Amino acid sequence: MPKGPVEIPKLGAQSPDTHAHLDMLDDPAGALERACLAGVTYIVTVDDPTEDPRGTLDSVDTWIDECRARLEHWAVPHGEPPTIRVIVGVHPHNAKHWSDEVRATIVAETKDSRVAGIGEIGLDFHYDHSPREDQVAAFRAQLELAHELELPVAVHLREAHDEGEAILREIGVPAAGCVLHCFTGDAAMAERFVEFGCHISFAGPVTFAKSESLREAVAVVPLDRLLVETDCPFMAPEPLRGRVNEPSWAVFTTKRIAEVKELPTTQVALAALGNAKRVFGGE
Repeated sequence: MPKGPVEIPKLGAQSPDTHAHLDMLDDPAGALERACLAGVTYIVTVDDPTEDPRGTLDSVDTWIDECRARLEHWAVPHGEPPTIRVIVGVHPHNAKHWSDEVRATIVAETKDSRVAGIGEIGLDFHYDHSPREDQVAAFRAQLELAHELELPVAVHLREAHDEGEAILREIGVPAAGCVLHCFTGDAAMAERFVEFGCHISFAGPVTFAKSESLREAVAVVPLDRLLVETDCPFMAPEPLRGRVNEPSWAVFTTKRIAEVKELPTTQVALAALGNAKRVFGGE
């Protein structure tokens, strides 16, 4: 990891970060300002009601206002703060807290126009912070809720892709969309998920030296099913690996994806942005 500042790539087009945890950053408004300067103009952030009900929703407007105030101090105009969309759901780590009350909280929060989907939901059999049977139950319940509310889902699968795929195939991918967040599988797995209607979202690991199988997955995912994210504050891309990640650094991943696909960065950035807006809405 290099010391000191690192030059941010210029993509030549606006681009998204379709999975962030802004509430985990020390200075969300500053991160939004830097995202704007890097051309990351559309961000999807996560709210888990078992951790802080409405915490993100109650903070978003403040972050945006603070970001706008900072941008206005620049001598040259740098545009508006990024669009922020919110997804609401119980992470598999917190599945043991799933209840009728939590479900009601999610339903209430989805009435907010800024809420764009259910997530992140799924299975994490690596850490098993919640019993696996609780994870499966919460995943199934939230997937069914997404169908009921006609909302897309953002799905977290770690060491549980076969189990997650089986549930998605049984219950069905919501017509509104399904995003495999921070995808770390291989090309064959990516093709299977694309085949039954999922979008594949790639994060910083695409840039890691030893992630060749992941880059092979990038190569086979059609451009109209591809998304880019940071999963900040985690998973910082090279050459910033090991630092606290933030939305502006999504451009490193977008650039690497363009290299793998042998396409202009502008084309990949605009495709990812268009896909994000189709799934999660907003301008």
